[in-house]
Amino acid sequence: MKIDANKADLTCTLEDYAHREFRSDEFWRVIPAWKDVTLAEFSDHMWQMKHSIKKVEQVKTVLGELCTDKFYLDMLEGQKITPMNIRITPYVFALIDWSNPDADPLRKQFLPIGSQFLPDHPYYKADSLHEDVDSPVPTITHRYHDKVLFLPTTICPVYCSYCTRSRLIGGSTESVEKETYGVNSGKMDVAFDYIRSHPQIEDVVISGGDAFMLTAKQLTFIGENLLNIPHIKRLRFATKGIAIYPQKITSDHEWFQALCDVHKKGREMGKSVVVHTHFSSPKEVTIFSKMACDRFFQAGIIVRNQAVLQEGVNDNINDMILLIRQMGQMNVQPYYVYIHDMVPGCEHFRTTIAESVAIEKAVRGMTAGFNTPTFVCDAPGGGGKRHIASYEYYDEENGISVWTAPNVKPGEVFFYFDPIRKLSKEAQDRWAKPEMREKMIAEARKKAGF
Repeated sequence: MKIDANKADLTCTLEDYAHREFRSDEFWRVIPAWKDVTLAEFSDHMWQMKHSIKKVEQVKTVLGELCTDKFYLDMLEGQKITPMNIRITPYVFALIDWSNPDADPLRKQFLPIGSQFLPDHPYYKADSLHEDVDSPVPTITHRYHDKVLFLPTTICPVYCSYCTRSRLIGGSTESVEKETYGVNSGKMDVAFDYIRSHPQIEDVVISGGDAFMLTAKQLTFIGENLLNIPHIKRLRFATKGIAIYPQKITSDHEWFQALCDVHKKGREMGKSVVVHTHFSSPKEVTIFSKMACDRFFQAGIIVRNQAVLQEGVNDNINDMILLIRQMGQMNVQPYYVYIHDMVPGCEHFRTTIAESVAIEKAVRGMTAGFNTPTFVCDAPGGGGKRHIASYEYYDEENGISVWTAPNVKPGEVFFYFDPIRKLSKEAQDRWAKPEMREKMIAEARKKAGF
């Protein structure tokens, strides 16, 4: 499927004010098990964690008659295939359209069903981005010269079906064995020592897992230890939490105060402490989102958003425009939109390079440049984030793009492959033959000049 930006439905114009409206009804009362839950209860972060959905059987119990036998059996089949366990906050669960869950963008992201899965691409990798390869010590990935990724935890408040770290996050499943360690303080000391011993490092992304799952004391410990390293100038706490668990910000005052204290300490030292979050669908945005983002804004904490382009979730131009405008309305800066990584169990989410380029072309200019995200391909093999149209060569017919990263891994060549199902019948036939795959890749490399 190709998107023609010139012919696309661009009805989301300046006259459309939908991005200024935030869902504020008691939507969770539609769920039979929560029909009597009060606003105060639903707004409490502890209630959200206590009532999170962690098993397929819970889905059926909570939904009652809203869960059909067909859908229940489809979920059971999904558990045999998915690399990610289920963990869904009531907030997200209640936002799913249970009259049509198969097509709902939130269900697609967080609750896998067997019928959605497709065979993985022949060149998929569990560690597509080579985060483990580029890891000099446990919990640290050091790819960019002055930046490291620090992964102190492997747990999240919600497990995303499209997670790029499904090899690590959320515990073992029927199809994937994992070592889950939560927060490991011993590995933190090794990470801090590595950062101290590399004075070129100025920027640390604290992710995981999810920074929301750090306790207030752990957040303070990590933040202060990193800020006290003289050459560190920037900290980014990464969390999906604002999108799927905003009650953490509005009601966990101890945790939020710990973040504010780290932010204040950073400012006093002339250092930046920000939050990176992850809204991918306009359906994730409600008045709870607005209240959480308002609290960050009032505290002077910058929040940026990183979305993942996913088929059936946000690969529609109007939905992407709405999402971007919603971010601006909440004082969240749209930062990146990633094309989906080539990791297992995610082939049904992936889009083509051409689709991503067309969507970015369509959204650019609909709002201020600083509120327009950059669409990127995180080049498989550790090439890092490359602008979606900066490939060296793109064989659109066979779905092969060739990339370089001169300041990340000079001299290396990287390949991203479009989903085979989106190619012509002739191209699909070529991909079915291993010898043809290698020939097509070699030809693309040659045409790229390597």
